[in-house]
Amino acid sequence: MAKRSGTVGFSKYRKHPAALSVILFLGLIVTSGVYTLGANAANEYARSSVDAAAIMNDPASIDAGKRLFATGCATCHGLNAQGNSDGPTLIGVGAASVHFQVSSGRMPMASPGAQVMRKKPQYTEEQTLQLAAYVASLSPGPEIPTAAQLNWAGADLAEGAELFRANCAQCHSFSGRGGALTEGKYAPSLMIATPQQIYEAMITGPQAMPIFNDQTLNLEEKHGIIAYIEYLKDSPNPGGFELGRYGPVTEGLFLWTIGMGALLMVAIWIGVKAK
Repeated sequence: MAKRSGTVGFSKYRKHPAALSVILFLGLIVTSGVYTLGANAANEYARSSVDAAAIMNDPASIDAGKRLFATGCATCHGLNAQGNSDGPTLIGVGAASVHFQVSSGRMPMASPGAQVMRKKPQYTEEQTLQLAAYVASLSPGPEIPTAAQLNWAGADLAEGAELFRANCAQCHSFSGRGGALTEGKYAPSLMIATPQQIYEAMITGPQAMPIFNDQTLNLEEKHGIIAYIEYLKDSPNPGGFELGRYGPVTEGLFLWTIGMGALLMVAIWIGVKAK
């Protein structure tokens, strides 16, 4: 009898006028999610398939980068990248700095503020390299890492973990999820940064980040840090709730808040029922 009652109840909701709208809404969410994942995967494949070395050494690409710079960057950085009151000079920053800023969507900057926000890139990988080639043609600077420099296979993971804790964890937290700095700034999460962006950030020192050149961290040590960050991205969380992996205090505070909230709701319910 109870089973029939449940069936009747379900049938009632299924025939509700809003049921079809809810089903369509859920279907659209699932479809858009699948499409977004597929589009992002295709975009990442397209970005990784571009020959960076060929573009950086191609005069036609430098000219194309100059045109892109004039339309998208010159307002803040000056027509010849000399800088002005709205933006710093780019003379000498190098191709690696341009690639890091543009590929992570930080540039062009959406709005002025204490922190340059990461967002969806506005340029394709080919256009990003063209911009980098143009800026690099103005003056020498840190170059985009080669495939060999980004090959961290065989890196010492234990040493990378020690180097990360000694040089990176103070700002990015030991979990690589980022952390707050002073004056409204923050160290971003490294969980969505690509290995190339991590390497470029180390050699260019964007914003408040110090520069880790080869005298500070050699190539093998950089490989170790990249390997450790990639390990953090894929490693499971044995504590259950991740919550940024800030440790048991965060999880305890979360559970305490939920528990106290539930007790308050029960107390209010009992008080209402008593009346």
